[in-house]
Amino acid sequence: MPHAGPLPLRYYFRNMEGLRISHYRILRRLGSGGMGEVYAAEDERLRRDVAIKFISLGKAAHENARRRFEREARAASALNHPNICTIFEVSEHEGQPFLVMELLDGQDLRQVCAAGPVEISSLLKWGIEITDALAGAHARGIVHRDIKPGNVFVTLRGDAKVLDFGLAKLGLSEHMECSETVSFAATATGSVMGTVAYMSPEQARGEALDARTDLFSLGAVLYEMACGKPAFAGASAAIIFNSILTASPTPLSRVRGDVPPNWKVLFAGRWKRTERHAIKAPLK
Repeated sequence: MPHAGPLPLRYYFRNMEGLRISHYRILRRLGSGGMGEVYAAEDERLRRDVAIKFISLGKAAHENARRRFEREARAASALNHPNICTIFEVSEHEGQPFLVMELLDGQDLRQVCAAGPVEISSLLKWGIEITDALAGAHARGIVHRDIKPGNVFVTLRGDAKVLDFGLAKLGLSEHMECSETVSFAATATGSVMGTVAYMSPEQARGEALDARTDLFSLGAVLYEMACGKPAFAGASAAIIFNSILTASPTPLSRVRGDVPPNWKVLFAGRWKRTERHAIKAPLK
C-alpha cells in the first residue's frame, strides 16, 4: 500500500545528505557509536557547523533505546565544561529525537592509542582534562559509566573532550541501570567490547554504582594511553570480566620506564573502590 503524505525521517536515515531538519541542513554522515548515528550539519540560523546525533535506525522503535537517548540528553545538556562536548539543543523531528552538539575536528583516544604509547606531556595534559571533566559531572550528581578511549575526543588544538553521557545514571534505580549495562555489554560484540574492557569490578558484577566507577575506568584509560595496550584484554567478554575481577594489569614499569614515579598508583594492580581517589593524585 503506498505511503500517504511525506515519508518519515527514518525512511531516509541512510541517505540524509541535503535534508533539512528544522533549521539544520545535513551535510554528511560522520559515523555511529553507542546508541546513535552522527551527522555534520549546518545551522542555517546561526551560520555555523554542528553535529547532529540521531537514534540509530533499527533501534528507533525500541523503548529502552529511546529512554537511553533521553537520559543522555538530560545529562549532557545540564553540563557546561570546556572538556565536555557542548549540547546546543535537544529536539525531535517526525518522531525522531536528536541532539545538536558542537562539531569537533580531530580524533578520539582510541585512534591516538592505536598509534602507540602517548607522550608523557600529552598523557598528563589529557589526563588532567578528563579528570576535571568528570569532576564537573560528578559535582552535579552525574556518573558517566562508559569512560573509554572511544568516548574521549582530542581536538586539533590538542584539547581532550569527554563525549557521550548516554549511560549516565539519572532517574532510574542504580541496580536497574547496572543490570542493563552488564546485559547489553555481555551479549554484544564489536564496539561494545571496548566498553567491557573499561568496566569497574562493581559494574561487571551488576552492583550499585557511584562516581568511583568512572575513576576505575579513568585509570584503565590512562594505563592504555601510557603503554599503548588495554589494562584488561581478552577474546571474549567473559575473559575480560574475569581479568577485571581477579587479575592485575602488567606493571607499567615492565613496559615503559619514563613514567614519573608518582604515577605508580595508577598501575599498581586492581584499584580498590575505597582508594580510587588516589588515581587523581598524579594529575594534580
